Amino acid sequence: MKTLVIVTHPDIEKSVINKKWIDELKKYPEKYTVHQLYEAYPDGKINVAEEQKMMESYDKIVFQFPFYWFSSPPLLKQWLDEVILYGWAYGSTSGFKLAGKKMSLAVTAGIDEEAYTASGVYKYTMDELFRPYELTFDYIKADYKEPFVYYGIERDSSDEWINRSVPMYLEFLDNL
Repeated sequence: MKTLVIVTHPDIEKSVINKKWIDELKKYPEKYTVHQLYEAYPDGKINVAEEQKMMESYDKIVFQFPFYWFSSPPLLKQWLDEVILYGWAYGSTSGFKLAGKKMSLAVTAGIDEEAYTASGVYKYTMDELFRPYELTFDYIKADYKEPFVYYGIERDSSDEWINRSVPMYLEFLDNL
């Protein structure tokens, strides 16, 4: 069963971990399909029918992005607003085209995990900050799975730190 990985990174060429993950995923085209939203839609004009058709053809869908102002980059929010539509993804007997599909997030966070605790600098856990995604996926009857978060890139951006994330990310995808 192939996994669709929808990558939303506004400047992938300057990325360290997201770019590395994409490069690794592309080594296994029989297992993963990488779909980069900023590459596909540099003008922000999303082909809704094409996106819906693609989503329908996968049973596992992962949204990969850098944590960006406590959310996703803006194109992912736009994508969700335009693609996850009434009558297709929810709200009617002919809707719920994504029901039962496994969906999750794969997120890179610059700060260490301790910052995302009740006593940390950001006061909230990632699970709390991801509630809108969890609720969205539940609302469309998708099977929301725990997200993969790789912390600490601002503290350590060494090749060793970046490379350490790859097998963990691949294992996460394979075990969805």
